[in-house]
Amino acid sequence: MFTAAVSRWFHVARRRMWIMSVLDFAPLYRSAVGFDRVLNLLQDSLQSAPIDNYPPYNIEKTGEQAYRITLAVAGFGLDDITITARPNQLLVAGKRQPREGGQYLHQGIASRGFERRFELAEHIEVTGASLENGILAIELKREVPEAMKPRTIQINGGSSKPKLIDQEAA
Repeated sequence: MFTAAVSRWFHVARRRMWIMSVLDFAPLYRSAVGFDRVLNLLQDSLQSAPIDNYPPYNIEKTGEQAYRITLAVAGFGLDDITITARPNQLLVAGKRQPREGGQYLHQGIASRGFERRFELAEHIEVTGASLENGILAIELKREVPEAMKPRTIQINGGSSKPKLIDQEAA
């Protein structure tokens, strides 16, 4: 009875993986304008290999347009970590320098390097980073360009005075 339940579970899991790997986003590409980046992210996430969960991290919303990514990087110093901001992507990498001398009797603190990538929405900018007590905090903020913000449009009529319509900020 136990083997039948396990076999059924594996069959369901295999079928779900097959369904996820054969999703076709072509109809969405034909009808959705400007969403190609989102669709590419979805397709890549379905086809990617299992992600390494090291180092553990949190993503917090700290304000209306502000976010914070915190990573637990115990044992890494300022010189061991690099943060690279690219358009729509944030790369955090760490590589510890080998320590000279001493022999470990037990090494429980991870010393392997890591590389963590975060996909960022448009107009998200890194505003700062700090490392304190083994926690790396990266501050992010959405900076919408002035040209992209809602604005007031003047409506001209025939002989009457111009009428202004004001849109609320999004």
